[in-house]
Amino acid sequence: MSRLTERLPKVRGVYTPNAPMAELTWFRAGGPAEVLYRPADVEDLQDFLAGKPHDVPVTVVGVGSNLLVRDGGIGGVVIRLGAAFGKIAAEEGHRMRAGAAALDVGVARAAADAGIDGLAFLRGIPGTVGGGLRMNAGAYGGEFKDVLVEAIAVDGKGGLHRFAPADLGMTYRHTTAPADLIFVEALFQGRPGDPATIRAQMDEITAKREASQPVRTRTGGSTFKNPDPAVSGGRKAWQLIDAAGCRGLRRGDAMVSELHCNFLVNLSEAKANDIEALGEEVRARVGALTGVNLEWEIKRIGIA
Repeated sequence: MSRLTERLPKVRGVYTPNAPMAELTWFRAGGPAEVLYRPADVEDLQDFLAGKPHDVPVTVVGVGSNLLVRDGGIGGVVIRLGAAFGKIAAEEGHRMRAGAAALDVGVARAAADAGIDGLAFLRGIPGTVGGGLRMNAGAYGGEFKDVLVEAIAVDGKGGLHRFAPADLGMTYRHTTAPADLIFVEALFQGRPGDPATIRAQMDEITAKREASQPVRTRTGGSTFKNPDPAVSGGRKAWQLIDAAGCRGLRRGDAMVSELHCNFLVNLSEAKANDIEALGEEVRARVGALTGVNLEWEIKRIGIA
């Protein structure tokens, strides 16, 4: 058992020493967290951050849909928000409020039920609201920045803050939000819509995803960001990867998906090192052939 727990403040949430992170990521790979902390609610999270030792690093994870935890695991405390942070509710003015642990697809479904249009694209993002805020996630023509009214976050000392989209510097798959911010809630703006029409849009997105992406495998979503069209000649990441002959490329049980080559998959027992090394090989091959430097979209954390 990690002795780190002896140095941490008392909380109403749960500390789990040496927690297996592979169980919490879609890749199903990677080492353990020194301590996993699941806060009971926002106030519990604030108390923890205000009371923890300054030298203890903190890492925040969602459902692990866009995450690769390295095989050496993660030192310090890993925070995973639970059910108290997963509430979703419709508000006046065709708005949806959602906790950071709420699944994007859950927000899309709740909006459809409430007759709120404009949020159907969230059906195509395999993650949580918190992760989407951190990286300005997007899919099928929509991004978080397009519909966000405000985000609420806790800073590294436990202070609570509200942010407008302009405060977060949201651009393609990026924000300028300080690293110590932990998002806890978001408010989204939609518009009036017909529930049946919105559900039909979501069904179309689902069908497209299942036909073109390896959604039922151990994967982590899109591996690399689409490069600047001016640099890539208008080609997306998958087109560059395909041109470099990487479709189906393997390293151990890690493979570039044959269905969509901007996805890496764990065929069975791939180590995180295999997955990351395969991604770096793809980047090297694309760079050598095209001169384009692909940037990771998958977040890689922990000790190699």
